Amino acid sequence: MRHFRRMLEAQWSRGNFVCVGLDSEFKKIPESAHVGGNECDVSIANTVVKFNRAIVKATKDLVCAYKPNAAFYEAHGTEGIGALQRTIADIHAIAPDVPVILDAKRADIGNTNAGYVDAAFDFLRADAITVHPYLGAEALLPFLARAEKGVIVLCRTSNPGAGEFQDRYISVVPGCNMPLYKYVAYCVSREWNKNGNCALVVGATYPDELREVRGLVGDMPILIPGIGAQGGDVEKTVTAGKDSRGRGMIINSSRGTIFASKGADFAEAARRETEKLRDLINQYR
Repeated sequence: MRHFRRMLEAQWSRGNFVCVGLDSEFKKIPESAHVGGNECDVSIANTVVKFNRAIVKATKDLVCAYKPNAAFYEAHGTEGIGALQRTIADIHAIAPDVPVILDAKRADIGNTNAGYVDAAFDFLRADAITVHPYLGAEALLPFLARAEKGVIVLCRTSNPGAGEFQDRYISVVPGCNMPLYKYVAYCVSREWNKNGNCALVVGATYPDELREVRGLVGDMPILIPGIGAQGGDVEKTVTAGKDSRGRGMIINSSRGTIFASKGADFAEAARRETEKLRDLINQYR
């Protein structure tokens, strides 16, 4: 059985901490990857699958995870969902020891979450999924109960407006106040992680907050977006994000990696960017 945390630990032991985000926006995919006749006959699904397959083949020995963002697939309806399912199947076949994180940011009431669980883990066969904590642990139980799967909870996100709610101070107990994102980190690490399958999302664009979260959660995995196109600094990210073993990080790069070249060498360019980021991370560990 595929087990997210064990697969992740195995990749970390090889010095792999890069997560390649398969944010495969069709209009940005190089023409060399297009499948079909003339421009009007291009198959979106087949093109996305071909593009992703080439990226995976080129980077499979350098990464700790792949992270397709559901939005770029759902935008194309059933054709896009089919492309997502085929992409995950390709990853299982080409890189069977690399876990797949479905970046879908799901969460609803418990009964609805059961449907999300079936879709993500049984239909799409992802190894982990991103969720938001707003509805509480009770609602997320269908995710948390799947002990072999990763449940990656939004904590301090990488977007500029993240602080609107996440930085708001709340009263935990009389005389003890903390920002909401720190309380999320505390609850997930101390109360939600009974199966050892939880992780958190903290953006590379906020290294000070990343350091605080790491101090709260010990050696729990942290998914760290924001490197590359969003401007996150690798040295600051690694210094703040590594755990007591120099591990614990899933450092994501999406656009800066998969669209590093607009030409026929896009896969080779993705490999170069992935290898460069991998080496930088290990340099600062």
